[in-house]
Amino acid sequence: MAFREQIVQQVWDKGRVDPDHDPDIWRKDECGAWIKRSHYSNRNSEFGWEIDHINAGGSEDLTNLRVLQWQNYLAGGVGRAICKVTASIGGIRNKEK
Repeated sequence: MAFREQIVQQVWDKGRVDPDHDPDIWRKDECGAWIKRSHYSNRNSEFGWEIDHINAGGSEDLTNLRVLQWQNYLAGGVGRAICKVTASIGGIRNKEK
């Protein structure tokens, strides 16, 4: 599903900010996986991310949307994310759980 840029930015803003990294470029999803703003909808990047509906079949309202690293997005999960990928210790890197 294609989202308007305004919605993409608003969902990006819901990602977790890391105080050591520029929040306009880097954030973390609720699983702790690193995502990069410019890699929205890029499943060829370990930092790619998607917009997920918290409640499947729910509304397009911002309260029902969240940011997830693409592998976590594909893992599914209704309500609570299924975390397949999280940040590795040290630097900006992801690892599979």
